[in-house]
Amino acid sequence: MRHINKGEEPASLAAWKAEETEGWEPTWQILRAQEKRDLHHALLRDQGCICCYCEMPIARETSHIEHLKPRSKYRDLALEYGNLLASCPRERRGVEHCGYKKDDWYDEALLVSPLQENCAEFFKYDEDGHILPTEVPDRQAAASTTIEKLGLGASNLVRMRKKAIEVVLEDTEELTKEEIEQLIEGFQLPDASGRYQEFGSAIAYILRQYFVT
Repeated sequence: MRHINKGEEPASLAAWKAEETEGWEPTWQILRAQEKRDLHHALLRDQGCICCYCEMPIARETSHIEHLKPRSKYRDLALEYGNLLASCPRERRGVEHCGYKKDDWYDEALLVSPLQENCAEFFKYDEDGHILPTEVPDRQAAASTTIEKLGLGASNLVRMRKKAIEVVLEDTEELTKEEIEQLIEGFQLPDASGRYQEFGSAIAYILRQYFVT
């Protein structure tokens, strides 16, 4: 999981919400198509086109708009930009994960949120693509619950993480320690088009374990 630094909400969404009157209230159910498209693009921009939870690459056509605090329980936050994220699509052939797996569950004490600056520190990974709770005692409960509730250990995610890790490890065999450190730093930053590397946090973690620590 990677920290998401939220940008400004789309001007079109802000303008539409500002049209509220005593007799008309903007709600999620009546959000217009153009404003919803603008919103979706803004979320992808903020996230560097990766899922807010698992870091799998996503696009508007292959993701959905996720409410961190679910609409069913937090109606007043349904259109709040700070509560909106972009997450993986519904899984049709494998195990459900991320936003659709989470559904309307939310527990502020036990959900590690990608809006937390230190969210990546709650997890560790192995070279086979598994995500595990950190060994830090006061973070283990939240990490374990988050992995379970978001399905971050789903078999399809594990396979994709493993493949991504293997590709990078194959390319690092002849690199110096300094070059490895530069590579790790690169996985923390978006590329020239504003996109993050898929599963970048997992790859950076493995590189640190293998070559730096």
